[in-house]
Formats: sequence, structure tokens, C-alpha cells
Amino acid sequence: MRPVFALLLAALAAHAADVNTFSIVGYDAANGDWGVAVASKYFSVGAVVPWAEAGVGAVATQASVNVGYGPRGLELLRQGLAARQVLEKLLAEDTFEGKDGRQVAIVDRHGQIAAYTGPNAPTWAGDRQGRTWSAQGNILAGPQVVEAMGRAFETTAGELAEKLFAALEAGDGAGGDRRGKQSASLLVVRKGGGRNINNDRYLYLNVDDNPQPIPELRRLLDMNLGLLYREKAGKLAREGKSAEARESAAKAARYLHSTLEEILPQPK
Repeated sequence: MRPVFALLLAALAAHAADVNTFSIVGYDAANGDWGVAVASKYFSVGAVVPWAEAGVGAVATQASVNVGYGPRGLELLRQGLAARQVLEKLLAEDTFEGKDGRQVAIVDRHGQIAAYTGPNAPTWAGDRQGRTWSAQGNILAGPQVVEAMGRAFETTAGELAEKLFAALEAGDGAGGDRRGKQSASLLVVRKGGGRNINNDRYLYLNVDDNPQPIPELRRLLDMNLGLLYREKAGKLAREGKSAEARESAAKAARYLHSTLEEILPQPK
């Protein structure tokens, strides 16, 4: 019984280390945004995969995951290394077991991309890149998942958060994680772009355990963007920039399913 029990524990440990998922990292030069979107049949995927810092870049670490790739990757990006150099250094420094099953993608401060899918990442596993994005996944329905993500990212109008969500939704629609659905996360950073004061986390949304995580992520995204635009509208109104305030208020009203008058009350 003891050898069987030991094998069972080993199998459970190996399974617990794997974050089998599909994700996308991206960059928007116009707004100065970096971000990651991810979904998986894995509890609270947002606690493990996405890492980003405003003015620095973003990292997605998954599959036979070494979570340390996230903070270490950002540290190296902060030092000025390009995405490819960061990837090479992460792999060279990795002394933990399972390195040939890792999957990681990096976008640096200039929007340059680097990605790696280890030869032993669970199939189907692979990645695809565009000029400022990389989509990757493992235990997927097939290559159509990451290909659909790339197309959605490139054809969706609007800010980075919308492009990342569209990519995630497209990947899910193309088959996604073939084991099923459980969690999703969306992280976007922008210098000073978050709610309140001194906050570079433009948004960080997590659906930790839900049979339909993508629609729930959409609901949270609408709420978060609505609140951001409402806050921006109020600030612009106080500065006397009425046209810009109304434009932001209109976006807030759309996201919050409200009216322009409720977002930006007119003085009586």
C-alpha cells in the first residue's frame, strides 16, 4: 500500500503545480497600457499567472508553472532588459523540476514580445505572436484557440482591456481549455490610471470559481471601466473641461447601463 500511496501523492503534487490554461499578454502604446488576460479550469488562476507593472511590462507564467517567473521577470524588465533577454535569463536561472513543461510570455516596456512553450507542456500546447501581443495555452482544444485570440486582439477596437477580453472570449469560443471552465482574470496597468490616488493598477479583475467565468469577467469589466470613466468625468468637469467630461460620462453611462445625467448631473 505504501508505494501506491506515494505514487498517488506524487501525482497529486504534479497536478497541483500545473496551471493548464490559455492567456494573452499585450501592450497599447497610445494609453501606455500593459496587460494580461487568462482563463483556465483551475481555481483562482489570477493568483498565479498574470504579472504586470506600469512602465515596465507584463508576464504570463503557466503550464508546469514557476510562479517566480512573474516577479523575477518584472525585476529584469525594470533593469532595462528586452523581452527576449528576460526570457533567456529566466530559463537559464530555473533550477526547479519541470522546466521543459513551462510556458511563459513576456512583453517589455517597448512592446517587444518573447514567449516559450516547453516540449513537455501538456498538449495541445503552443503560442502565437503579433506585433504587440502573444497568445499561449496548454491542454487546449487545438491551435485554433490561440489563433482566434490573436485575430480578436487585432480586430477589436478600443483600449487594451477590451482587446484582451475579446481575445479571451474568442479563445473560449474556439474550444479553450479542453478540461472545462472555472476561473478567469484580467490585469491592466497604466501609470496613475487606477481608481483613487497613486494607483497604477488600472484594473485587476478575478473570477475565482464560476462555471461561466468569461461572462462574469465581462460583468466585472463593465463595472470597473464604468467607475473609471465616471471618476474621470467628474475630474474633467471640475477642471472646466466640459466636452471631455461629457465624453467620459457617456462611456461611463454605457458601461454602467445608466444615463448621462446620472453620471454627470447638470448644475441647477
